[in-house]
Amino acid sequence: MQRLREDRRAGRPQGARPALRRRLAGERGGSAVLLALLMVPVLGFTAIAVDIGALYAERARLQTAADAAALAVARDCARGACGDMRATAQALVDANLGDATAAPPVLASDPLRVTVTGSTPQEHWFAPVIGHDSTQVAASATVAWGAPTGGTAMLPLVFSWCEFQAQTGGGLPSTTTARTIELPKKSGTGCTGPSDVFVPGGFGWLTTDGGTTCRATSRVGGRFTSEPGNNPSQGCDTDDVAALLGRTVLLPIFDEAGGTGSSAWYHVYGYAAFTITAYHFGGQYDAGQPCKGEDRCIRGYFTRFVDAGDSFTYGPGAPSLGAWVLRLVR
Repeated sequence: MQRLREDRRAGRPQGARPALRRRLAGERGGSAVLLALLMVPVLGFTAIAVDIGALYAERARLQTAADAAALAVARDCARGACGDMRATAQALVDANLGDATAAPPVLASDPLRVTVTGSTPQEHWFAPVIGHDSTQVAASATVAWGAPTGGTAMLPLVFSWCEFQAQTGGGLPSTTTARTIELPKKSGTGCTGPSDVFVPGGFGWLTTDGGTTCRATSRVGGRFTSEPGNNPSQGCDTDDVAALLGRTVLLPIFDEAGGTGSSAWYHVYGYAAFTITAYHFGGQYDAGQPCKGEDRCIRGYFTRFVDAGDSFTYGPGAPSLGAWVLRLVR
């Protein structure tokens, strides 16, 4: 009776509720069918969100491995001995990723460069539902190199082309035997003549970039002023110089000089790599005592060196003196 009164108040015909229940009972299971139909696109979007993200992450790791492999191969080639390039590339890829394959590196010239490509299969978590079990991920890296054309030296010191030839026999450096070079650069080679100086008042120091820096920027073909005096610039403190002991640095080589005192200049011919083993620049600037008293000198040797930093640029026209600059150009 209560239901009949409710049906009358609501304006529903008598017996509407049982009919509604029967109709709803006939639609049971419809939501399950709808959910089943929606599962495929839902899993598809999950595959996009998860598996595509995993692909990007794997490719980033593979790119790092390819970069390292290309740099390693380029270092060997710049030193004049490429060796087994694929084995070198594979070793670096394995060290950075472990389950990727390195293709044979490709060498090219003008400019000198090498390209390394790595690949690896990436298994998917959800994409197999839509028919994709895995995707082949690939990444490549190209490294170019050349003789330095200019840059900022970590020590404002310049060597003569005559001195470089005297120590290397006129060719590329091929020894690690240290020699003492006196400042000015006499060292028994006869390069500076009877006066033992290239320019009056010049002791082989370049004017620094200013302020408290101990560095000097130069470029091939340019003239750069001399710092008068036989001690390092005031911008060079003892820690700056001591930090270079045992390190290999790129230093400019000059082939012409002129002027006097603070107006003296050196013409930069190219850049060579020099390993510093000892020095005596007077006062507190002393390590290893390669010379004593009022003498000024540095000890070390010219060597072959590959610089992957950003302090120097490379390009055509610079002479090859055993130093090379690498750049990741991919």
